[in-house]
Amino acid sequence: MSLLRFRNSRGAWVVIPTVAATKVKNEFGTILDKATRDGAVAITRHDTLRAVLLSFEEFESLAQARSRNLDSLSKEFDELLETMQRPKAKKAMKAAFDAAPAELGRNAVNAVAKNALTRKSRKSRAA
Repeated sequence: MSLLRFRNSRGAWVVIPTVAATKVKNEFGTILDKATRDGAVAITRHDTLRAVLLSFEEFESLAQARSRNLDSLSKEFDELLETMQRPKAKKAMKAAFDAAPAELGRNAVNAVAKNALTRKSRKSRAA
């Protein structure tokens, strides 16, 4: 049985065993107990990793982590949307949409140049 590493729900790196799909088919109860006890078992077919059997505890941890990411993204979006609704932002967007193409081009070039100068000064301060 070869070994695979992953970070478990407690944040520790653990080594999990890999098991051939045929063995899983023939000894599912034993493999299920092993996944429940150890957190996970990797399943191979023709020496290629094909799936991972997770304990319910590990599955819940993954599902909660995804929910937290979605919640934080939703909060970030709501804050950004609120910022965009302020009068100053609305005025800037109206000016951008009303601007002539040449004016937009000049403003874009100026913004890139300003950004490049800011990055250079940060680099020189860091050095």
